[in-house]
Amino acid sequence: MTFDYDLFVIGAGSGGVRAGRVAAAQGAKVAIAEESRYGGTCVIRGCVPKKLMVFASGYGRMAAEGRAYGWDIEEKGFDWDAFKVKLNAELDRLEGVYQRLLDGSGVEKFHQRATLVDAHTVALADGTTKTAKHILIATGGRPVRPAIPGAELGLVSDDIFDMPTLPKRVLIVGGGYIGCEFAGILNGLGSEVTQFYRGEQVLRGFDNEARDLIATEMRAAGIDLRTGIDVTALEQDGAAIKVAATDGESYSFDAVIFATGRKPNTDGLGLEGANVGMGAKGQILVDDYSQTAVPSIYAIGDVTDRVQLTPVAIREGMAFVETVFKGNATKPDHELIPTAVFTQPELGTVGLSEEEALASSKEPLEIYTTSFKPMQQSFAGTAAQKILMKLVVAAESRTVLGCHIVGPSAGEMIQLAGIAVKMGATKEDFDRTVAVHPTAAEELVTMKTPTRILTPGS
Repeated sequence: MTFDYDLFVIGAGSGGVRAGRVAAAQGAKVAIAEESRYGGTCVIRGCVPKKLMVFASGYGRMAAEGRAYGWDIEEKGFDWDAFKVKLNAELDRLEGVYQRLLDGSGVEKFHQRATLVDAHTVALADGTTKTAKHILIATGGRPVRPAIPGAELGLVSDDIFDMPTLPKRVLIVGGGYIGCEFAGILNGLGSEVTQFYRGEQVLRGFDNEARDLIATEMRAAGIDLRTGIDVTALEQDGAAIKVAATDGESYSFDAVIFATGRKPNTDGLGLEGANVGMGAKGQILVDDYSQTAVPSIYAIGDVTDRVQLTPVAIREGMAFVETVFKGNATKPDHELIPTAVFTQPELGTVGLSEEEALASSKEPLEIYTTSFKPMQQSFAGTAAQKILMKLVVAAESRTVLGCHIVGPSAGEMIQLAGIAVKMGATKEDFDRTVAVHPTAAEELVTMKTPTRILTPGS
């Protein structure tokens, strides 16, 4: 059978674009379809604009620190409109880069929705169909609103970058990394931030000691962080939004932002008709090589609900090309992935948390921790968020099972620490490394005495 393409990619986020470009570089005839903007969640609605907002939100504190260091700095407040113009220009630039990369690789682009017809056919929104030997689904995920009355009055993370004005009083619902990141951002930009989370502590799934410190510092920075509380209904009340909560009280805000989870973008994609299997969350089920139950159809990235990180989607796309177009069967590696959460203070983590290690280890654990105030803020005499450095070590094998950092540039540090942990470094390997002084990171190699020793099952 003759096909229109060797590969048709549905979704032009980071994973889909990388897979399409690399496959084309191998001589494959490739097309890609995107119904929204090229670049996907990360570039257009996620990590890139969010990180720029993190940067913006930190400059208010820098002015006070600068004056303490002898600089004559005048503060005039934050201009949301001016920032939005600059932000949108940058996102337009990045989208253009993605499109030019595809053009340069010879990938044919379709600016419209594509859905599956069968194992080798996709239907485009204009009514045409295209055939391909292989189809790769990389449609990502989207934020969801809770099923409560008035939920449509609330924003989700996709909407934040397009807010016409910066809300004076804002409620963030949810305690995951997205909710906590935007709580810090909006607080830093000058909004009065309240955050509701139904659980006992925010950032579920991360190391408990790190979670506790971040929550403490968020409150110290002025965020009204409340746990054990949820929203039951929203109602328009003039220009404000009236919020009913599980504590029986009613609250009023200028904006409500839901950070209550994400869902794979599989609705209406034609998966059932093409016999592609889905899980309970709507995710596409794939094997270790990102192949679905239909041999010609693969899926990568958030749509598979494996590890929802852009660099992971890119790695999955590269592994797909190795497997399908280079004849080198390659499984994407989902073990020991370094991760950064751009809360304020920032979190960097790789490997097992103390709690995960205790639950899975067959040998005693040594926990090394140190906490201190950063030198820069201590000198300035300004409010200094504490830094935490933590190593989780297997006492007998001496392997560093996990590394957790809370504080400025934690993401930058964990990228480098992640290399050592990925290589199976021991505590003695860390100890043999000479400290870089004066830095915060030197504490990773100067912790000599365990803070505590834990025995599994005790």
